[in-house]
Amino acid sequence: MKIRDLETPALVVQQDKMERNLSRMMMLLAGKKPKLRPHYKTHKSPHIAAMQIAAGAKGITCSKLSEAEDLADYGIHDILIANQVVQPQKIARLAYLAGRCHLTVCVDDIENARALSHAAALAGTTIHCYIELELGMRRCGIDDFESFYHLAQTIDGLPGLSYDGIQAYAGNLSHEYDKNLREVTTAENEQRLRELITYLEARGVRSREVSGGSTGTAYLKAGSKIYTELQAGSFMFMDCAYDRMHVGFENALYAVCTVISAGPGRFVIDAGVKSLSPDQDLPRVVGFEADAVSLSEEHTAFYGKHDFKVGDTVLVIPGHCCATVNLYDHLHFVRGGELSPEMEIFQKRAVVSRGKAQ
Repeated sequence: MKIRDLETPALVVQQDKMERNLSRMMMLLAGKKPKLRPHYKTHKSPHIAAMQIAAGAKGITCSKLSEAEDLADYGIHDILIANQVVQPQKIARLAYLAGRCHLTVCVDDIENARALSHAAALAGTTIHCYIELELGMRRCGIDDFESFYHLAQTIDGLPGLSYDGIQAYAGNLSHEYDKNLREVTTAENEQRLRELITYLEARGVRSREVSGGSTGTAYLKAGSKIYTELQAGSFMFMDCAYDRMHVGFENALYAVCTVISAGPGRFVIDAGVKSLSPDQDLPRVVGFEADAVSLSEEHTAFYGKHDFKVGDTVLVIPGHCCATVNLYDHLHFVRGGELSPEMEIFQKRAVVSRGKAQ
């Protein structure tokens, strides 16, 4: 079966390109302090997560509890939820899951830590904790060293919890297109981390891990003497937003779409914002440079001189790979234009078995 025979819109992964991307990342980190802990949100595929582990990744990063459960079901042992889990029913599930794998979760609040401890004590498990440091994203995390130390000391004294280190994700730099600003700010963040680690160690608190980084800062994190884990994920698939960063990885993810309307200076495909997330950048048709792009719910119009006609199949590079993958229930794996027989269609368990509301 050929790509052009798929019912559109459909997501396809070029396996050769994806595998080369993974090999390049492992080569980038070879012999360096940071180890790869890639982010699951890019592909939401336990099968791909297992490929990453087999290639040398130390564990997997994910965003939410349901994803961690899917990874554990698939046999992934070392899982980081790079987020705070605060709902009581989710904390109970988290504590149970910690008995099935080495589970780490991010914390930035004492009451949340106490709730985690209570649940872990009831379940007879240990929940590993990274305390999140605010590094300029203004999202989650602790701003000052004294509050950080107080929370670390509290976690160390609570049953069922283990303070393991620092969540240090500067997401504001992931798509910083000013290379000099990206590099200067990354260096400033590392200096702040050195100061925090020194501050904690002087008070008897050791941080074994420092975790963070993205595809956009991977080349900087690879040479870090501070970071121990790199959470990059998009490098596996890439997208239009990261293409502008020139980070050295190939586009491996495409939406297969059909031209449903065409006229002079314009053609329209059967995929809009419900199939191609435009939150970070606009999608791009392979082999075509658009003068302008316009998305609606079920349509994307590309403007400019073209030779497309109604019924043509086109490959579209998503603007944002992670958010686009989340819109689909299947990934189609292909080699050389043919659907791979061993992995023709993969149902993402986090979507199919539990639903997106988790």
